Amino acid sequence: MQSGTKITSEIVSHIGNLANIPVTDEESKKLADGFTTVLEVVDTLSTVDVTGVEPVGQVTGLENMTREDVVQEERMFTQEEALRNAPRTHNGYFVVDQILDK
Repeated sequence: MQSGTKITSEIVSHIGNLANIPVTDEESKKLADGFTTVLEVVDTLSTVDVTGVEPVGQVTGLENMTREDVVQEERMFTQEEALRNAPRTHNGYFVVDQILDK
């Protein structure tokens, strides 16, 4: 969207319809004002001079702690142990009820 774009309640209602989210007239007006305010703030931020400022991906300095992905066989269940308390099994697999309606 370009600078100065105003979000209308009609746009909000249309988006709600596309997303299959019911939006009342009052909600669409409130959301339109909020979205317009957000776009105005973004427009303001885009005017800031960032010459010489390096882009950053994160600002905390924290790093991910990782470990080697190694199988610890002493912690593994056998198939019999994994199925031991299952209410229903068939040919070495768990049996569960279907949950899909369609």
